[in-house]
Amino acid sequence: MGLAGHVTRAVTRALLPAAEQERLAGLQLHDAGHGWDRLGMHPDSVKLSAATTRFLYEVWFRVDSRGAEGIPSTGPVILAANHAGLLPLDGVMLWADVLRHTSPPRVVRMVADTFVPRLPFVGTAFSRTGVVGGNRATVDRLLDDGELLGVFPEGVPGIAKPSSERYQLRPFRVGHAELAIQHGAPIVPVGIVGSEEQWPELARIESFHLWGAPYLPIPATPLPLPVRYRIRYGTPIDPRARFSARQADDPGAARALAREVQAAVQALIDQGLRERKGLFR
Repeated sequence: MGLAGHVTRAVTRALLPAAEQERLAGLQLHDAGHGWDRLGMHPDSVKLSAATTRFLYEVWFRVDSRGAEGIPSTGPVILAANHAGLLPLDGVMLWADVLRHTSPPRVVRMVADTFVPRLPFVGTAFSRTGVVGGNRATVDRLLDDGELLGVFPEGVPGIAKPSSERYQLRPFRVGHAELAIQHGAPIVPVGIVGSEEQWPELARIESFHLWGAPYLPIPATPLPLPVRYRIRYGTPIDPRARFSARQADDPGAARALAREVQAAVQALIDQGLRERKGLFR
C-alpha cells in the first residue's frame, strides 16, 4: 500500500465511527483483480467519502430521509431523482443517504453527464466512489451485474431552469425507462427538496464549454446555504409487470414508463415541500 492508501485509511478511521467502519466492511465490489472494480471504484475511497461527507450530511444540510427501506437489497435497480443546484450536491447527498440506509450497504452508481469524467481531478475522484459516465455500454454492464444506478432523467435542463420554476420538473428523458424494461430493473422514484435553494446563482457564462461543460455558473455566495435537505423514496415501479424486455426499443412503452416515473417523483417533491417548515428547518 502506498502513502496515499495509508492516508486514506487514517482519515477514515479518524472521521468514521467504528460501527460504521465495520458495517462498510460488507461492501460488495466486483473486483477486477487488483482491489478496484473495472470502472475505478475502490472500497477505501467509498469509506473515505462516507467519512468526509458526514459533516455536510449531518450538520450542514441535516438530511431528513424517508422511505429508503424500499430500495431492493439485491439485483439491478434504478433510482430516478430530480436534479438542481450549481454543483451536484444533491447527487452527493443521495449517494451518502443510500449508503447509510441500505443493508447490506449498496453504493449507488451515480450516472454523470459525459463531461464530468473529463474534469481534472474531479473525474478521477468521482470514479473512485462509483460515479460513472453516462454511456449506454457502461450502464448496461452495471445492470447486468445487478448494481444500483442513480440517474437524473431531467438532464442539464433540470439544473438550468430559472429559480422561479424551482421544483417544476423538466420532461424526463426516456433512457432510464428503456434500461429498466430491457433489464427488468425496478425504478425507485426519489424526490429531493432543498437542492433548488442550496446555492443561489448570480450569473452564468454561457460561452464556457471547457471539458464539455454546458456553461459556467457564478455563485452568489462563497459557500452553499445550510438549507435542510429532504429525500423521499417512493414505491419501486417494476416494469416486468407490464413490459417484456423486447419492448425496450418501443418508444411508446418507454415514454409511458418515463411519464409514470416523473409523476411519482413530482408527487414526492410535493410531499417534501408540504412537510417543510422553512428553508433551514
